[in-house]
Amino acid sequence: MTENKFKAALRSGQIQYGLWLGLADTYSAEICAGAGFDWLLIDAEHGPNELRSILAQQQSIAAYASQPVVRPPQGDAVLIKQLLETGIQTVLVPMVDSAAQAKELVRAMRYPPQGMRGVGSVLARASRWGRIEDYLERANDEVCLLVQVETTTGLENLSEIIAVDGVDGVFFGAVDLAASMGYLGASEHPEVVAAIEAGLREVAASGKGGGVLSANETMVRRYLAAGANFVAVGVDALLLANATSELLARYRPGEGAEREPARY
Repeated sequence: MTENKFKAALRSGQIQYGLWLGLADTYSAEICAGAGFDWLLIDAEHGPNELRSILAQQQSIAAYASQPVVRPPQGDAVLIKQLLETGIQTVLVPMVDSAAQAKELVRAMRYPPQGMRGVGSVLARASRWGRIEDYLERANDEVCLLVQVETTTGLENLSEIIAVDGVDGVFFGAVDLAASMGYLGASEHPEVVAAIEAGLREVAASGKGGGVLSANETMVRRYLAAGANFVAVGVDALLLANATSELLARYRPGEGAEREPARY
């Protein structure tokens, strides 16, 4: 059984730096894995990913130390089951607003009697098609559930969400949270940042992991100071978009030169 190194590091409080993968491509995923990030988020909520493309990227990352994390488009128990069968051990579920929702996600991640995950591991890559003899005995302990709090409702219910046994970490979605707070497109508004910092402090006090995504180094350092310990510091698609725009602007002054770099 493969140890979930991301989960182990999360429990120890180790700071883990990650990168968002939204290009849905195995070649770019492998390039990013070679950089040495602690974790790579394969995004199926806003990236054009489906089960097979997620599997392919997971396989391309496997030769490297980076740990794959997947964000499905929603907290669907069937889709979570399929992701776990491919060998994914850490799942980040978007738009979690209540403890009741978090409890159902915990059940979706685990085999009975702790959960409701269907038992078909001998058909799955996760057990190496039945070659990992103790897979069923260890699987529940190695899965890692990260829930994404990104609305004012989620913030109001944060204490109850954190208290759910089986929730390993809380990730604060700054962009959607800003929209929910009335600051659409302003994820660095002082009130949004203050809310995230307060949330991270509460999560850290509980002993669970706190995370966020930001390409702004100043914001990253503020969130780390507030207790974040898994932080994504960039997005592959935006890195490519910004680099290509800047390159052309060197040769065609005025074309993109005045544009603010896109960032999350």
